[in-house]
Amino acid sequence: MKKILLLSVAVAAMVAGTASAADLKFPPGQDSKFNWKSYDDFKAGHADLKGQELTIFGPWRGEDEALFTSVLNYFTEATGVNAKYSSSENYEQQIVIDTQAGSPPNVAILPQPGLLANLASQGHLTPLGDDLAKWVKDNYGAGDSWVGYGTYKGKDGKEAFYAFPYKADLKSLVWYVPENFKEGGYQIPTTLEDLEKLTDQIAKDGGVPWCIGLGSGGATGWPATDWVEDIMLRINTPQDYDNWTTNELKFNDPKVVAAIDEFGKFAKNPKYVDGGVAAVASTDFRDSPKGLFAVPPKCYMHKQASFIPSFFPEGTKLGQDADFFYFPPAAAHPELGKPVLGAGTLATITKDSPAARAFIQFLQTPIAQEIWMAQSGFLTPYKGVNKAAYANDTLRKEGELLTTATTFRFDGSDLMPGKIGAGSFWTGMVDFVGGKSAQEAGDAIQKSWDGIK
Repeated sequence: MKKILLLSVAVAAMVAGTASAADLKFPPGQDSKFNWKSYDDFKAGHADLKGQELTIFGPWRGEDEALFTSVLNYFTEATGVNAKYSSSENYEQQIVIDTQAGSPPNVAILPQPGLLANLASQGHLTPLGDDLAKWVKDNYGAGDSWVGYGTYKGKDGKEAFYAFPYKADLKSLVWYVPENFKEGGYQIPTTLEDLEKLTDQIAKDGGVPWCIGLGSGGATGWPATDWVEDIMLRINTPQDYDNWTTNELKFNDPKVVAAIDEFGKFAKNPKYVDGGVAAVASTDFRDSPKGLFAVPPKCYMHKQASFIPSFFPEGTKLGQDADFFYFPPAAAHPELGKPVLGAGTLATITKDSPAARAFIQFLQTPIAQEIWMAQSGFLTPYKGVNKAAYANDTLRKEGELLTTATTFRFDGSDLMPGKIGAGSFWTGMVDFVGGKSAQEAGDAIQKSWDGIK
C-alpha cells in the first residue's frame, strides 16, 4: 500500500509543471474586478526566487486540481519558482507516510485540523509566526475562529500558529424556491424561532415545510449531524461546541440533548416533512431537494450545504429558480451572534524553504483567492478580496456569510473520532428519527464513545 501511495504522488507530480504567461486564466491588468496591484506588489518583492523548487501536496483532484493549478500558475509566473502540485486518493495517510519517512512536500494543504495538530505535535510543521496569526484575526470573518483552527502544540508542547486558512466551505444554508415563497406569502425567517413559526404556518396552510433526506448508503444519517451541529452553535456557546467535539461535553448532556430535540421539532413531525417521518431516513440526500421543484411543491425548504445545487434539476438558475437563506440564529441567545458551520483547507509548511514561505505570503494576497473565486467552488472568509470577483451572486452571498460571521466552526462530526463522527452519531440520528428519544439517542452515542480505548 505504501508503495502504491508513493507512486501515485510521483505520477501526479510529473504531470505538474511551471507556468508561462499563456497559462494564466485571466491576463494580468485586464479585468478591474481583480486586485492586480496585489499581484504586482507580490511579484516585485519575490524576484530572487527564480529557479527554486517548491512541492505542494493537497486534497484537490480532478476539476478542483485544475482550479488550484490555475491559481498556482500566477505564483510561478510571479516568482519563477518551479512549483509542482500533487495529490493522492488517500491523501490523509499519504502525508503521514511522507512526513514520517522524512520526505515531506514543502507545503501541505489539508482540510483536517486534527491531523495537522498531530503533525505539529510530532515536529513536522513549521510555525508561521504570531504576525500572520494576527493578520488572520484582523482580516478574516470570525478571525479568532480561524486562528484557533490553525494553532497547535508543537513537539515542545508550546502553542504556535501553524496553518493558514485558504478556501472555505459553508453548511449553514436553507434552500428554497423564491416563486413558491412569493405565492405563499412567506418571508425569510431571521431567527430560529421565526423558522419554527414559518414551518408551522406552511403546514397550517396545507403545504409541507421540509424535504429531509438522511440516506447516503453506508453513510446514512450524516445530513442529520449537520442539523444538530448548526443548532448546537445557536443554543450553546462556541466553547460548549468545542468541548462536545472532544467529549468534554457528553453526548447525553442536557445541552446536546436539547439540540437533538430541536432537530426533532422539524424532522419528527409527520406534517412537516415530505413523505412523512418514515421517509426521512430512507430518502437519499441527493434526491431530497427535488421536492422543492415539484408542481405543486412537495416541500418549501431544504437544509443542506453549498454543494447541493449540483443535485438540483438541470437548468436550475440559482438566485432565480432556487435560492438560499442563512440558517438563522436563536433570538433567545443574542450573545451567540452569527455563527456559521462549515469546513476549510489549511496551508502548512512541512519542509521549510524561502519558496514555501513565499507561497504562504502569496495566499495572503487578494489575487490568490480572486482567481479561484471567479471560476467556481471557492469561498473565502478573507474580507480583503473584491466580492465582485465571485463568479455569480449565489457564491457572493455565501462569501458574505463567511466574512460577516462572528463564529466559524468546522463540521463537528469530522472533528470527532471516526467511530463516533462517522459511526454512532450517524446511526444514532437514524434511530432518533426512527422513534428513539433525544435522550436515548444521546445515551447510545455516548456509550459508544466511552467504549473507545
